[in-house]
Amino acid sequence: MSDHLIWGGCDTVGLAREYGTPLYVMDEAELRSRCRRLSKAVKGRNARVCYAGKAFLCTAMARLIEEEGLCLDTVSLGELYLAHKAGFPMERVTLHGNAKTEAFLRTGLEWGAGTVVVDSEDELRRLDGLCAELGKTQKILFRVSPGIEAHTFSAVQTAQKDCKFGVPLAHLERAVKAALSSPHIDLAGLHVHVGSQIHDTAAHFEAVSRLTQLLAQLRGSLGFEARELDLGGGFGIPELPGEPGTPAEEFISQILDRVDSSCEALGLRRPEVAFEPGRWIVGEAGITLYTVQGVKEIPEVRTYVAVDGGMTDNPRPQLYQARYAVRLANDVNRPVDRRAAIAGPCCESGDLLTADTPVPELEVGDVLAVPLTGAYNYSMFSTYNCALRPAVVFANNGIARAVVRRQTLEELAAGQE
Repeated sequence: MSDHLIWGGCDTVGLAREYGTPLYVMDEAELRSRCRRLSKAVKGRNARVCYAGKAFLCTAMARLIEEEGLCLDTVSLGELYLAHKAGFPMERVTLHGNAKTEAFLRTGLEWGAGTVVVDSEDELRRLDGLCAELGKTQKILFRVSPGIEAHTFSAVQTAQKDCKFGVPLAHLERAVKAALSSPHIDLAGLHVHVGSQIHDTAAHFEAVSRLTQLLAQLRGSLGFEARELDLGGGFGIPELPGEPGTPAEEFISQILDRVDSSCEALGLRRPEVAFEPGRWIVGEAGITLYTVQGVKEIPEVRTYVAVDGGMTDNPRPQLYQARYAVRLANDVNRPVDRRAAIAGPCCESGDLLTADTPVPELEVGDVLAVPLTGAYNYSMFSTYNCALRPAVVFANNGIARAVVRRQTLEELAAGQE
């Protein structure tokens, strides 16, 4: 066992044998450590941390976030249901998304969700009507897209002018006026999320500048003074092992300093600031295990290593051209002396976890580990080719527990005639 990869104190080869592959494995101690680092960063700064559930959410993760004292952002009725089933305090839940259904909004109101981040004037009208029907008053933030283009992949930029998210700046004053006039709406402030996988503070600093200026304008034109300012998340993690990570707590400290100085310069009352990290909490804590099914060498072209998972359990290479490395879990000391493509089983030539990566000599039955897969892998799982959803294991100081069990063939066919 000494030459096996250990994760969360557990032998990954033993986990692969017990729970099967593909298998998501999360280091629970690392998850908790990252939550605590962020909590420490905002302590005494009139700020809070809300975990972005879209990165990875199951009932066990919701309970962990609750135990660590963080709030929780949900973007669908399904995520809200998991939070509710886990017993998460609804007053610490936020409803997000650009196309919230009536069922999502109604359920959030009935269960007492603390905040709704309103994305459009249509949504405001729908929410106002539901509040009147249910006799509720709901705290909201308006999400805006203030024309900031973060230095990241275009598909994960979320605050540029041409964007599906947020109330257009040209309509913001009108939307604020409508919210202030409703007895059912408690407008607390503004929200912005500049994008994902951001490795410097420039975009967040620009967001602080733009939004505090907007708050000053709204105070002048409508007398509105915000109590809250949500600056989103997007703190990046390494793409490959060995690359430097993003010190999110240092970023938070610097961003809060910028909020303080901007509010002081504009004569604004400093609002409570919220951050919404997701990937940064879970991404580096997770690995995915696969079993080698075959090795195929095409002379003078490429070697393909076929494994039992791919774009169904990790679509990020196809969606975002994400890069990954692999480790041989059953022999970490085997010399890495060649290169190969790691190919999944789907009926797509593009189903590659990586097209060209350093590997040792591999054979059928070897267990491969792909690091940095704790975020947006389980969340984005698809049933293409009738793939079965992998299990999720929390490993903590040598003790493993399955928090999501592997889907069965019977469950795959459930509900079908």
